[in-house]
Amino acid sequence: MVKYGMMKVGMIMTPNQLLAQLIFPDVSLSLSDLENRFPPRKLPEGAMVTRFAPSPTGFLHTGSLSASFISWRLAKQSRGVFFVRLEDTDQKREITGSKEKVLEELHVFGIDPDESYVHGGEYGPYIQSERKWIYDVVIKHLLEQGLAYPCFCTHEELDLIRKKQEEIKANPGYYGEYAKCRYLSVEQACKRVNSKNSYVIRFKSPGNEESRVSVRDAIRGEIVFPENIQDIVIMKSDGLPTYHFAHLVDDHFMRPTHITRGEEWMASLPIHLQLFDSLGWERPIYAHLPVIMKLEDGKRRKLSKRKDLEASVRYFLELGYPIEGFLEYLMTMANTNFEEWRLAHQLDNIFDFDLSFQKMTLDGGLFDLEKVKYIAKESLGRMSTEEIAGKALLWAQEYDQKFAKVIESDYEYFKAIMSIERGGDKPRKDYEKYADIFPIISFMYDEYFYEEIKLERPFNDKYRKTEIIKVLDSFLANPGIDLSEEEWFSNLKNIGETCGFAPRAKDYKQHPDQYLGHIGDFAEIIRIAVSARKNTPNFYYVLKILGYDKIVSRIKYTISLL
Repeated sequence: MVKYGMMKVGMIMTPNQLLAQLIFPDVSLSLSDLENRFPPRKLPEGAMVTRFAPSPTGFLHTGSLSASFISWRLAKQSRGVFFVRLEDTDQKREITGSKEKVLEELHVFGIDPDESYVHGGEYGPYIQSERKWIYDVVIKHLLEQGLAYPCFCTHEELDLIRKKQEEIKANPGYYGEYAKCRYLSVEQACKRVNSKNSYVIRFKSPGNEESRVSVRDAIRGEIVFPENIQDIVIMKSDGLPTYHFAHLVDDHFMRPTHITRGEEWMASLPIHLQLFDSLGWERPIYAHLPVIMKLEDGKRRKLSKRKDLEASVRYFLELGYPIEGFLEYLMTMANTNFEEWRLAHQLDNIFDFDLSFQKMTLDGGLFDLEKVKYIAKESLGRMSTEEIAGKALLWAQEYDQKFAKVIESDYEYFKAIMSIERGGDKPRKDYEKYADIFPIISFMYDEYFYEEIKLERPFNDKYRKTEIIKVLDSFLANPGIDLSEEEWFSNLKNIGETCGFAPRAKDYKQHPDQYLGHIGDFAEIIRIAVSARKNTPNFYYVLKILGYDKIVSRIKYTISLL
C-alpha cells in the first residue's frame, strides 16, 4: 500500500505530489523560484528579444542563416536583445565541432549574439543539455498539478495501438482511449516507478478534437488550428526532455518576445500554445518565416542539404562571395519592399533599412543564385581599392594559400591591380566573388604569365606569324604608356593604321578587302602577347602597372615562341 500522508515542508502531500516527489526526489525548486531566477527583461519600449536556436547536427544551412539574420536585425533595429541557444537534446545526432562552427560562421556575417553558449548571459545556460534542472522543475510541477503522468507502454504496446488505429482508420497517436497509462491510478503509477519499470513522462492534454485554437502570427495574421489532443512525451526514458518541451520552457524562461522560426514549425504550434496556456504563461509573438525554395525542372521545392551545394553557408564562404552582397541578397528575400528602397538609396548602408513583419512574403522565397551573383558583383564594384584588396587577402589566407602568397609578395602591386577602373559612377565589375580575382589577374605576375603563354597563344588564325610579329614590333617601337588613356588609344590607332588595320570597326566592315582587320583586332594581338589572353581588365591600366620593361620582355618572349 502506498502511503499519501507524508509531510512536505509542514504540508500533507497530495497523491500527485507524492508521485512527483518519487520521480524527482532531488528537485526542491518551484516554478516560482524559476520565475524569480529568470524575471522579465527590462528593455526600452518596443524592443524585441529574439533568438536563434540551432542544433549541433552539421553545417549552417542557408535557410538558418536567413532566419538568424532576420532575428538579429529585428533585435538590433529595435534596441533589443538577440541570443543564440543550442538545442542539443537529441545527442545521438550531434556532430563534433558543429556548435562552435555555427557561431563562427554567424560571426563572419556580422551576426553576433548579445548572449550565447560562448558569450554567456543572465538567462543561461544557453545549451539545452545544461538546462535539465530547469526542465525537471517544470515537469515536477506538471506532475503535482495532475497535468502530466508517467507512461510505461513498451514499444510493442505502442505498435499494437498504432495497428489498431490503422485498422479502424482512426487518427494515429497516444490520446483519449488509446492513452492507456493516462488512466492508471497514482497508486498504480507509484508501484511501477518503485519497481523500476521504464517510463517516459507525458503531458496530459486538455484538448478536444472538436475545438479550435487561434493565434495571431506576426507575418500571416490570424491562424486557426485544430486543438491538440495528443498526450505528447515531454521527458524521455533517459531523463532528458523532448525537443518540443525543452523548446517551450526555454521560450518562456529566456524571455524572448518574438519567436521567428520556419513555417515547418506551424504544425507544432497547437502543442506549444497548449503547454503555454496550461502553465499559465504568457504566449510570445510567433512569426513563421517562409521556407526557402529552389526551382528545379519548372517546379518549386525546398532547398535541400542533400541535393544543393548552395544550401550550405560554407559553399558561399569558400568561394568568397562578399559578405555585404550576401546579406543584401538576404534582405531582398526578407522584405518585398527592400529592392525599391535600394534603388532610391544605392550608396546607403543596407541597415538603414528597417525590416518589418508586414512586408515578409507568405510564399516560400525562391533562392536565386544568379541574383546572388549579380548583387555580389555590385557589392564588390562599390568597394574602394583598400577595401577589396584587404578583404581579398583575408579570404585568400583562409581559403587559397597560393593566392595569399602572391598578394603578400607585393601588397602595393596587388592594390594597384585592384584599383583598375575602381571608383567613379560606373566602376568596372569584373568579379562576383574573391575566388574570381586570381584567375582573372594571374597574368599580371610573371611566373603565371610565362607558364600560360608557353601553353597557349590564342591569336586569330587569320593572321600569319609574320603579320603578328610586325604588329608587335611596331607597338614595341612606341607603346605610349606615359600618355593619358585618350592619347594612348589615339596613338594605338595610328600604329594600327600603319600596320594595315582600320581605325574603326565600321570602316573595316564597309571595306574588308582594304584592311587586315580593325583596331580591336590590332589591340587583341598586343593584349595576347602581353597577357596570354584575349580578355583582361582595362588594357591601358594593365600596361601602366606592368611598366615598360615587363611589356618589352613579354612581347619579345612571345615573338621568340612564334
